[in-house]
Amino acid sequence: MRLIIVSNRVNRPEPGGKTASGGLAVALTKVLRLHGGVWFGWSGKVVEEPVLTPKARTTGGITYSTVDLSPQDHREYYEGFANRCLWPIMHYRLDLVEFSRIDLTGYMRVNEIFADALTAFIKPDDIIWVHDYHLIPLGEELRKRGVTNPIGFFNHIPWPPFEVFCALPGSRLLLRALSGYDLVGVQTQSDADNLTGCLIRDIGAKRAYSGLIMPNGKNLRIQSFPIGLDPEFMKKMAVEASSTAQLRNMTDSLNGQDMIIGVDRLDYSKGVVGRMEAFESFLTKNPARKGNVTLLQISPNSRMNLPKYEAVHREVNEAAGRINGSCGELNWVPIRYVTKPYKRALLSALYRKAKVGLVTPMRDGMNLVAKEYVASQNKHDPGVLVLSRFAGAVEQMSGAIIVNPYDQVVMGQAIEEALNMGREERISRWRPMMENLQHEDIGWWTEGFLKELKFEAKNVRRKFG
Repeated sequence: MRLIIVSNRVNRPEPGGKTASGGLAVALTKVLRLHGGVWFGWSGKVVEEPVLTPKARTTGGITYSTVDLSPQDHREYYEGFANRCLWPIMHYRLDLVEFSRIDLTGYMRVNEIFADALTAFIKPDDIIWVHDYHLIPLGEELRKRGVTNPIGFFNHIPWPPFEVFCALPGSRLLLRALSGYDLVGVQTQSDADNLTGCLIRDIGAKRAYSGLIMPNGKNLRIQSFPIGLDPEFMKKMAVEASSTAQLRNMTDSLNGQDMIIGVDRLDYSKGVVGRMEAFESFLTKNPARKGNVTLLQISPNSRMNLPKYEAVHREVNEAAGRINGSCGELNWVPIRYVTKPYKRALLSALYRKAKVGLVTPMRDGMNLVAKEYVASQNKHDPGVLVLSRFAGAVEQMSGAIIVNPYDQVVMGQAIEEALNMGREERISRWRPMMENLQHEDIGWWTEGFLKELKFEAKNVRRKFG
């Protein structure tokens, strides 16, 4: 059995072995190292005349197979429908959706390109696992080309309820396309319920003992599979990186101050401005804390060619500048805000150093930063996780202080509670979260999904002839 993973972007190692460090990229690399197989998707290159025959390279037991995109394809599929429509609507932001029929056409066209390229090298015993919102129609396109292999789909970001998702023109086209899969995985039970509701209310799917019966008569099962990580590896990195010169220099620069940390890709869904304002509220109500606590916010820029992200960049910069100007002192800056990306090893050491981890997205599918923060802690003196009630991780992180990211005053109070919390309570909150991470790790997630996919696909020949 060979596993083929398909994602929008392929995390192919660069010369010298350097790889990307995003949560999904790391998780999928781990999956393929466990199983071996192929990782297929976009190379990240935009060229005038792309060659649609996949370019393959095998490294470390993984075959990386990629295609390039044309400027038009990138503009319509990636920047257009995926990031101007699906991303905001999946994060409940109808006000930010910019729909275009041209972009929807481009989105479908690139999924067809991917299907053509994939079909050329699929073997009879392969299992195909498609990832994320960029590729919702891919399973159906593969079925149209005669592929009868088991095909699963995992949506890493939230799935909104009917009233939100089905406001998107083209929603029925996407929902019907899900019938090309044997199993659809989402992060939380809430996401599973929302997607089920969309399928029933918008296209007339029917509930059955085995899941759903789609309008074309095919069975589809939807199930939550909360993604995990490798907590032991994360802990090992944190310990090793804590002794590096870079971390020592950072620690020395604090001059004994307590550190609070937030790490997010710069995106309107992450709630960075609200987090800074919550820290400001905390300082206003606790003036004695001025000078002995600092917020380190690391937010690498992303999608800066899209106007909405340029606006977020300005808003965060303005908030950090205003708060530092009004609350800071000659010898103390309340917020350290950096947009430079850092390696996971250093981030793990920073998590371990921080007394509080602020993970407060407005909406998030899972948010692996919350899990990374917990996994990086010193078991004898752990920090406190402050977590948004709208992050998928909240279902597994019962020891966190749960907050409403829309209420800066309450978040400020949570910061105060976290900083004042005694060691015994911190340990009692941290221990069950760490035990959960060790049990429901990346291997548990992978094996759980693939086991269910194989089970659901037993009757695939009957389904597809």
